[in-house]
Amino acid sequence: MNEREALKLVEQNGIMLESARGKTSSLVAQIAGGVISESWWSHPKSHLISALTRTVREAEQVLVCRLLQGKITYVHRRLWAALVKVAEDLPPSSLASVRELHGAKGRHEVVETQFPDWVPEEVVAEAKRMSREGALRLLEGRIPGIE
Repeated sequence: MNEREALKLVEQNGIMLESARGKTSSLVAQIAGGVISESWWSHPKSHLISALTRTVREAEQVLVCRLLQGKITYVHRRLWAALVKVAEDLPPSSLASVRELHGAKGRHEVVETQFPDWVPEEVVAEAKRMSREGALRLLEGRIPGIE
């Protein structure tokens, strides 16, 4: 798998876990060719996994949040308006944008932007035009408890 294929996989799935196990597919499992029972850092494809998860995390068309199980979740841009439409049904903390920044001393720093501060105006407008039923159809089976 390469960077383009990883981004395409997230786009096709719409919502994916980064590495956690759950009912939703995980990018790490897709890269590794199956579920990894231990830390993926010890997997033979760890360098590829690291590179591809960083690529996806940095992509403008991907929201990185803790939507599913409180774990790092990728949401492709094509579902952002639907997510905004049903946001009242979700814990606000699950919709915060999570970004890793490289600090001055080389350390990684996690920065969260609370919902709805990260939402572009055009997505807000798209969500306003969307019916709740339409949003639910787009999200069907992707977020447990959303009906």
